[in-house]
Amino acid sequence: MTVSAYPKIASFRTAEEFRRHLEEEKIFLPIEETILSAKENSPLAAPLKCYGKKIGNRWCILPMEGWDCLPDGAPSPLTKRRWLNFATSGAKLLFGCEACAVMESGKSNTRQLMITEKTLPAIGSLLAEMRKVHKARFGTEEDLVIGLQLTHSGRYSHPHDDGKLESVTAYSHPLLDEKFHNDARNVVKDEEIPEIVRHFAKAAFLAQEAGFDFVDVKMAHGYLGHEFLSAFGRSGPYGGSFENRTRFFREVVESIHEAAPGLPIGMRLSLFDCIPFEKGPDKRGIPMERGDVRAGAYPYAFGGDGTGLGMDLTEPIRFLTLAESLGIRLICTTACSPYYNPHFQRPAYFPVCDGYLPPEEPVRGAARQMEAVAKIKAHFGERLFLISSGMTCLQEFLPHAGQAMIRAGKADLIGIGRMVIAYPDFCADVLEKGALDPKRICRTFGDCTTAPRNGLYSGCYPLDPFYKGMMPECEKLKAVKKALAGGK
Repeated sequence: MTVSAYPKIASFRTAEEFRRHLEEEKIFLPIEETILSAKENSPLAAPLKCYGKKIGNRWCILPMEGWDCLPDGAPSPLTKRRWLNFATSGAKLLFGCEACAVMESGKSNTRQLMITEKTLPAIGSLLAEMRKVHKARFGTEEDLVIGLQLTHSGRYSHPHDDGKLESVTAYSHPLLDEKFHNDARNVVKDEEIPEIVRHFAKAAFLAQEAGFDFVDVKMAHGYLGHEFLSAFGRSGPYGGSFENRTRFFREVVESIHEAAPGLPIGMRLSLFDCIPFEKGPDKRGIPMERGDVRAGAYPYAFGGDGTGLGMDLTEPIRFLTLAESLGIRLICTTACSPYYNPHFQRPAYFPVCDGYLPPEEPVRGAARQMEAVAKIKAHFGERLFLISSGMTCLQEFLPHAGQAMIRAGKADLIGIGRMVIAYPDFCADVLEKGALDPKRICRTFGDCTTAPRNGLYSGCYPLDPFYKGMMPECEKLKAVKKALAGGK
């Protein structure tokens, strides 16, 4: 089976045609018939109050890195362009803007954003400009809420050379150690962890100084915080029991409360994880199997059911109950990791440079995440505010699904990532026009990921005229893709 075996979303002319396809595939996904504007009482236009702040509608922009900051971690003109696009997108919640490293050793690339005393003025100035352009476009910025995502990239750290991993792992993992060339020497020592916690607290303090409305503690995608949650086999105070595996998170949150009193904390959380995948003989993704670790016997997934392929939300619910007790109410949901099982995390019709063809109808991946969010929402009700994500592969039917999710109370906000890179005013068009421009919709070509994984800036090279005209980056990206296609 090749990627073309799955019908492209653009081939469905109406929501009814798409719904029939979902029924044939036995994919359970809520879809409303038409896109509603704010004047038509769209559920997506309803305001929401969280942490004492009004969020003006139900659209959320997810945090996305551009691999384009200055060497000291300050925003560059490219960073500024992207953040200002977020501010004028029409969304009223900007959840984290992009991943901000709390310390040099945790940078995912040499051009990652990092908040320090030196970069604080530039970041604060950009934040103020975001509020200004939002007000100019929409009349007010009083209902715009902006956070900053704090992270340590852990296993995926490249602080000094984009081509050289300097991993910091929570434990030895037989599959991921092979995939990313790690070993026991990469495992962070107990005595090193307080210093990482201290950097999270310092970054939060600086974020409060800059004027952010909240900080997001990233516990997702296999980064360091998330990896601690699955450190079942780690000995000592940070592994084994649930209490120990959540110790790093508790210490980070408590240190932020102490360093930045009154600053609200949100969290980006992978609700479940699955076994790493690799490219099979037919280029489709298949589960990695090494010795006794295989599909059906995979003990490393937080929120997994033990098979490596299914979810069990018992521990994630327990963890979210802990987060709630620490004052966290805003949860940006996701799943798995873009590094080792992307068809679960950000389903797409086209593989990225180091990826594989989807082993299932991509919409199934979106439906799986939406189902997990709905289950979590049913458990917590109004105690937590949940952002649903992973929906870009729905393309022109994303608003139809978002409306249905919000109307049914299965989520509180709808998050978009890649879509806003391709189509910066996607949310505004939905709410103002009740319609989309099909020529600007993200088709999940993956260039925004293939580019940075080859040392280039992340952007939408196929659809954004700015990146399409960027030379020599565009030519290098074309060469990379040509080589991947076998020179054809």
